[in-house]
Amino acid sequence: MPDAAFRLNRGSPRPLVNLTQIFGPTGHINWAQECARAVVVFFYGLAMVRLAGRRIFGKWAALDIIVSIIAGSNLSRAITGSVDLWGSLIATTLLMALHWILAHIAARWPGAALILEGKAVRLGDAGRLDRRTLRRHAVTAADLDEALHGSGLEEPSAAHLIVLEPSGKISALKKS
Repeated sequence: MPDAAFRLNRGSPRPLVNLTQIFGPTGHINWAQECARAVVVFFYGLAMVRLAGRRIFGKWAALDIIVSIIAGSNLSRAITGSVDLWGSLIATTLLMALHWILAHIAARWPGAALILEGKAVRLGDAGRLDRRTLRRHAVTAADLDEALHGSGLEEPSAAHLIVLEPSGKISALKKS
């Protein structure tokens, strides 16, 4: 007696559900198959972000930005059917694992963190701005004002320290 999940067809077991009918062949999918792929990719992406941890999109360091761009591109091609669905999911899993490994390496070794994430840059201290450093890092007056206002400061002279963080955020510490 054949298993309930299979039916007999000319003597060989064949699955009742044909995944190619649901997800379509690579390169030739209809709108319903694209929708089915979108559902799989959505839940897969959600699972990968949860497994990778909060850091993957929390700080937006260079490593995080690159991983998000590549993963997004890879998953979008899986949805539209221009690449094999399962190969794309496997490649994205590898990418997320690589991000996780590199993030843990950066957390343990300062030299690796410097290479992978960069270092903070002092834009000003003791109330004085380093105009040359501001120009070198393309920090505009609007960027600086936004950071100062976010720290409750009106002027750079009220800051003890102003730093361009590796994530691109500008931090300002009040004078005590």
